[in-house]
Amino acid sequence: MNDMRIAERNVDTNESKISARKVQVYYGTNHALKDVDVDILDKTVTAFIGPSGCGKSTFLRCLNRMNDTVASARVEGTITLDGENIYDAKVDPVQLRAKVGMVFQKPNPFPKSIYDNIAYGPKIHGLTRSKSELDGIVETSLKKAALWNEVKDRLDSPGTGLSGGQQQRLCIARAIATQPEVLLMDEPCSALDPIATAQVEELIDELRSQFSVVIVTHSMQQAARVSQRTAFFHLGNLVEYGETGQIFTNPKDPRTESYITGRIG
Repeated sequence: MNDMRIAERNVDTNESKISARKVQVYYGTNHALKDVDVDILDKTVTAFIGPSGCGKSTFLRCLNRMNDTVASARVEGTITLDGENIYDAKVDPVQLRAKVGMVFQKPNPFPKSIYDNIAYGPKIHGLTRSKSELDGIVETSLKKAALWNEVKDRLDSPGTGLSGGQQQRLCIARAIATQPEVLLMDEPCSALDPIATAQVEELIDELRSQFSVVIVTHSMQQAARVSQRTAFFHLGNLVEYGETGQIFTNPKDPRTESYITGRIG
């Protein structure tokens, strides 16, 4: 693992954006996540790593209440965004998901035009008052997702007609069109080829100047390249969380070291 290029650091000067305390998740009788305590920083990329089924995607889905959509799921503990409990009864999950955007494993553009894919969120959340404002959000979002120059002459074409990598960048543009504060990414490159993966990784690095980005990844190399903080999950426990360079080069927990060196997986 010594050949891994660790992403540049600018951490620990930032404020905590999301705080989780004693978070438990149950799917029916299955205790999927146990006593997770973590502070996720603003303007930082945080990577969640660990073997399949370890709880990392389950925890990611807690951060925008996506587990609400699973009938058997029960979430306990406290998760705050800027100090507000996101599981408070007065919090509207739809409004929360505008503030905490999500990009999924497989690109999933709507069966609409490229323009309408981006415009959909701002429209339903009432973020624009005119067509020209909406045009501006579409252009800005596509530029932030490094896609504008590739699609500006075919905004009326279906989003599903783009390549896989372009579709994923379209989904990122769609997520940031509602002006979120946090961007969650659940293995956003796992369905992409190496060139598209490199483009999305470069984009993630650019986006952290504006958002708190949390990425679930199976690739330790990817975590090392794009993140400033890394959390290692194993068997439903958050085993270790810290600065990415420290996690990969000097882990404190023997389970983390075993995973990074390939002895457990």
